[in-house]
Order: sequence, then C-alpha cells, then structure tokens
Amino acid sequence: MSVIAAFMVPHPPMIVPEVGKGSEEQILETTLAYERVADEVARLRPDTLVITSPHSVMYADYFHISPGSGAKGSFKQFRAPEVRFSEQYDTEFVKRLSEAAEAAGFPAGTLGERDASLDHGVTVPLFFIRKQFSGGKLVRIGLSGLPLTEHYRLGQLIARTADELGRRVVIIASGDLSHKLQTYGPYGFAEEGPEYDRRIMDVMGRAAFGELFDFSEAFLDRAAECGHRSFVIMAGAFDGLRVKAQALSHQDVTGVGYGVCTFYPGVEDEKRRFLDIYLEKTALECREKAGKSDAYVRLARASVESWVLRHEQIPVPDGLPDELMTRRAGAFVSLHKHGQLRGCIGTIMATEESVAEEIIENAVSACSRDPRFPPVSPDELSSLEITVDVLGELEPISSSEQLDVRRYGVIVTAGRRRGLLLPNLDGVDTVEDQLRIARQKGGIRADEPYSLERFEVVRHY
Repeated sequence: MSVIAAFMVPHPPMIVPEVGKGSEEQILETTLAYERVADEVARLRPDTLVITSPHSVMYADYFHISPGSGAKGSFKQFRAPEVRFSEQYDTEFVKRLSEAAEAAGFPAGTLGERDASLDHGVTVPLFFIRKQFSGGKLVRIGLSGLPLTEHYRLGQLIARTADELGRRVVIIASGDLSHKLQTYGPYGFAEEGPEYDRRIMDVMGRAAFGELFDFSEAFLDRAAECGHRSFVIMAGAFDGLRVKAQALSHQDVTGVGYGVCTFYPGVEDEKRRFLDIYLEKTALECREKAGKSDAYVRLARASVESWVLRHEQIPVPDGLPDELMTRRAGAFVSLHKHGQLRGCIGTIMATEESVAEEIIENAVSACSRDPRFPPVSPDELSSLEITVDVLGELEPISSSEQLDVRRYGVIVTAGRRRGLLLPNLDGVDTVEDQLRIARQKGGIRADEPYSLERFEVVRHY
C-alpha cells in the first residue's frame, strides 16, 4: 500500500496568525490538531502530497488535476501577502494518474485550468505542513459536480497510481464542514448544519466510509458543507483496507465546522469494498422499485432501455391502460442515478397523439438528448431510477403567493424565454427557491418583468 496515511483537515484562512490577527485564538483546538497532523506528515516523510481542494478548479462533469511543473500562492486575498508558497508538482504522478483516468474512460485530467495559483484549500494545510516538512512534491486535485461514487472512484485511481509508481503518498482531504451552524455565522443557521457535523465526525471517526454515500445531495446542500466530496475521494484511496482512524478535534465557534481526523491503512478486508457494496445495494433497490412501478414508468423504462441498448424507439405496446392511450397531455421523464439527476426532458403541453407516445418520445430524449449530461450508457441502466410526471392544465396566476412548492409546478415567462420547474423536488423547499431556479433555467433576471403560470402534476413511480 503506497498511500501511507491520510488526513481530514479544514482550511479557515483565519487560522493563519498573519490573517487572523488574534482571532485565530478562537480555534486554538483546531490549531493544535493541525500541528499534530503536520508532525505526523513530517514523521512519515512522503514522496508525494495529494491535496484535494474544494477551492481548486471545479467542473460539473470533470475532475481537474493541476498541470505544469509547479505553482505559487499566498494569502494576498486575505491581506497577508507576506505568507507565500512555491510548490513543485509531482509531474510523473499527474501524468500517470491522467493516463489511468483516460484508459478507464474516467473524467479526470489536466484540461481547463483557469487559475494556476494555489488556493486556500491547499495553502492552509501547507502553512502547517511546511513548518515541519519541506519535502514531498504536490498533486492538487479539484472536486466536481459528479456523484459521490465518482469521487470514490477517483480515490481508487489515486491509490492505484501510487502503487504503480511505488510512491509514498499522503492524502490531505481539505474541506470545512457545515457553514450553517450558528445564527451569527456567515451563512446563518439551518438544522441540517449541526446534524451534518455530528454525522460526519462520527462516520470519519469510525472510518465507516460506506456511510459517506448515505448523505443525500439535498441534505448536503441544505447543510452548506464544503468538504464532503474531498473526504469521499480520500475514502476511495483506502478501498478494501482496514483503516485506523482518530478524530482529533471539532469546533464550530465561528458558525463553520472545522474537523480534523487521521487515517492509517491496515490489512486487506473484502468487507470494506464500499463502492461495490453500495452499487450492489442500489442496483437491487432499483430492481425492486422497477418491479413495483406502474404502467407509466414501465413504459418509460422500456423506452430508455431500447434506445440505450439498440438505439431503437419502441412502438406503443399493446395492453396499456386506457388513460395512456386516450388522453393527451404534456409529460416529463426524469432519470436519477445514485441520488443525482441524470436526465430530465418533457413537454409542457401535448405534442403527440397520446400520453403513451409522449412518454416514449420524452424518455428517449431524457436518456440521450439532455444537453446537461452525456447519453446514458448500458452499464448505467441497472442504477437508474425513473419517474414520470403527467402535467395538468396551465393556469395563469398574478402572484407568487398562489404557488405551493409541494403542489404546483411553475412556468416563468419573459418574452420568448421560459423556465419551468416541477413541483415537490428534493432541495426546493420554498417558493423563492422555486422561482429562482425556474428563472435561471429560462435565463430570466429577477429584476425584469415576467409572468407566472402554475400547474399540477400526477407523479408516477
């Protein structure tokens, strides 16, 4: 095992005395834990430091690995330009990791750099580490908007690359916890904030990495966490191994959670192949849900599978309920994979001769023509959850007070631009959220005049 240790650390700039100017005393416990991490890194003397940072380049569908021979950074943006860093990158590691990703068809590499400077998700850990240890070249990796499963896979690729190169690698999983822990904090308070911190410190303190997949995207968003994906990448690097974990500290005095944990690998343990276990579990759950689906969803799934596997659009099958054959209405087909949207295409009003034809057509579009996602591949079919929303009549309304996020979907119109959002969606809890997202989808600014329509749906599972 070439990944010899990993550390979960936060990155508050105020912890640097030149930035904090005394306020760092509030988080002394975090400072002491950080100093211990630095001591342990110095004792290990790694060849390579892999730092995953939420503040590096981040794309929705790609993991950015910093290119070049090295980079510089400072705390200039935090009014401490005198605290500077100049780091060499492990170019061979970056090259081999990028090649491994390409060979596996995995979306990671050195494309798309926007800012070569080291971000504070990297420089805060380095502030402590470089006091104790000047060796070890750097590999800087950003997070992505891809599912947690893909972050875990990236960790597996990092471990494999370390093994192939024979590098002694330490992973620094940089990330704060919730930003919504206190009413006086920078983002206010949400009940999910303390719950996230409690859960994540428990999970990481036990190295129960399989439970990292149990945090839903909606919950993570409401908790306003920063480092969860960083922690999942780190966990993937220890796939199939026992891990000795220790939680060193947790503080929330600023309204933001700061957690520090250490992780050391042990012997192989097949029961800790958490990604395989999770995928088997979710595939079973999807099969069970598919078996219980109604005729609307079964039709959508048949349409998706036919298109993905054979590139053929199915005809309307015999034996469908009368309402699918005789009614005309708009319909949306939504695909989800591991809790994240994987495709959603629909029609506001009927464009086909029956709801059945509407579903067949929109299911094909959802799996192959949603511009936000690549086409669904055959190996994804067993993990897809499918829902079908059949729309009722559109009703013009004069005020947002006539909306209800659980009952009504909304259409926002300004000129020829329109944005639609379905009702009862995870993470959309207020009318304000609903209107904001609908406006964004239509490219409509909040300060320009627009009209509203509402509609009800019947959602089929």
